[in-house]
Amino acid sequence: MADTFRLTLGQLNPTVGALAANAELARKAWAQAKAAGSDMLALPEMFITGYQTQDLGMRPGFVADAVAHVEALARDCADGPAIGIGCPYATHGHLYNAYFILRGGQVESRIFKHHLPNYGVFDEKRVYTSGPINGPYNIGPLRIGTPICEDAWYDDVCEAQAETGAEILLVPNGSPYHRGKFDTRMGLMVARVVETGLPLIYLNMVGGQDDQVFDGGSFVLNPGGALAVQMPVLEEALTHVDFTRTPDGWRAVPGARALHPDAWEQDYRVMVLALRDYLAKSGFGKVLLGLSGGIDSALVAAIAADALGPENVRCVMLPSEYTSQHSLDDAEAVAKALGCRYDYVPISAGRAAITQTLAPLFDGLKPDLAEENIQSRLRGLLLMAMSNKFGEMLLTTGNKSEVAVGYATIYGDMAGGYNPQKDLYKTRVFETCRWRNANHRPWMKAPAGVVIPPRVIDKPPSAELRADQKDEDSLPPYDVLDAILTLLIDDEKPISEVVAAGFDRATVKKVEHLIYISEYKRFQSAPGPRLTRRAFWLDRRYPIVNRWRDDS
Repeated sequence: MADTFRLTLGQLNPTVGALAANAELARKAWAQAKAAGSDMLALPEMFITGYQTQDLGMRPGFVADAVAHVEALARDCADGPAIGIGCPYATHGHLYNAYFILRGGQVESRIFKHHLPNYGVFDEKRVYTSGPINGPYNIGPLRIGTPICEDAWYDDVCEAQAETGAEILLVPNGSPYHRGKFDTRMGLMVARVVETGLPLIYLNMVGGQDDQVFDGGSFVLNPGGALAVQMPVLEEALTHVDFTRTPDGWRAVPGARALHPDAWEQDYRVMVLALRDYLAKSGFGKVLLGLSGGIDSALVAAIAADALGPENVRCVMLPSEYTSQHSLDDAEAVAKALGCRYDYVPISAGRAAITQTLAPLFDGLKPDLAEENIQSRLRGLLLMAMSNKFGEMLLTTGNKSEVAVGYATIYGDMAGGYNPQKDLYKTRVFETCRWRNANHRPWMKAPAGVVIPPRVIDKPPSAELRADQKDEDSLPPYDVLDAILTLLIDDEKPISEVVAAGFDRATVKKVEHLIYISEYKRFQSAPGPRLTRRAFWLDRRYPIVNRWRDDS
């Protein structure tokens, strides 16, 4: 019996619903595995369909088509390494999240996911049936146990597979990013290794799907928790891992261990990758955005230029009489530094026409928020017209602080198809701009250096919808606001604990009120990449109409 085994790990980027394209990715990876003399190619959870498919996965025709593509893959890849690939499977009136083992031209076995996550962004109990705990399968000299993703977050599946003869554990995943997620994964997988005494392969997919970014970062652990191999985060990779039989069992031969960047870089790259994949997978190649001279639109312009290349980004300044000269200068400076197209489209004539049209209805009424919002909505109308005419997706630029308290105009500056910084609080926007000015990486398509002038970062934020307006006229200072929002939203703390942390009760209650009354805006807002455990949308689901308030 052979004492060596080569496993190829495909940390690849599938597209939801692109069954033929995903199968072709698998074929190409299999050809490379075969050329490298591998015994098996492993691909992530639900690779053939992409992940997550949500209710699409409950369509019988979709499931049958996915299985047909996997069976064709098995036939096409009969002469070479086995393949492990994720695919849904329907049988006896139940639908399972399954992992197919392909060998010799056919589906040799299927493993069903036992633990179905039903929290955060996951609704698997809505779609799938929990499968039985499966035992290991044989590939060459090895008996391999395969806990699927969530199965390895608990001890029972891994222990059952070890007790029934598994010699290594291969864990295929579709695990999306949030800040600090890798450390959680590593801690849990080390626990499984310590409990079973077996080597463990954690294989994750990579790439953006709507609001979620799968960040890769696959790794291999030897017994005791020793890190043998670590793959990069947020990029595709194909890695060959060798295992050898020792007197103490199978061990992974130590290989490359990619260094992972810090949280600031990972957040920024997630935003870049999310936008790049959202556009590519939905058929867009170009974007436009309103560039105000403020920090939020400047950061979104940088993200877009890094994701798509400056030549594919149109920046539009839409000034009114309230737009300051420094905003005009700063917007043009940002576009020039990034190398993006810069268009100047004043809204004064359009605004005057709308004001004249409404004059008979508004006669005798004092100008207020209605007139301010006309400016924002007129900008949205003009930007959407350009989007339609030029075939460029409009990006919206609100940060998490603004999205949280509704400091944005629905059908105005909220108009757009995607928001790259939707889950980034304002205080982190400032620091992210400074980080981008100081750092450049090969995956960034925009120029290096200071692309966001310091004045853009340092000046007091303003919507410039009226004379001498500042954000702090309506909101607490952003360092205070973000601290309160983090406690109320990310940590779900009661009002009493937020006040006990040192914040003024009236201010906390005002912020709470703004959060709740803005739910209808978030319900209609553009999607954006998830950076935290409590991003708006699937992580945090509140009713639009809600009269309850926390009086603790």
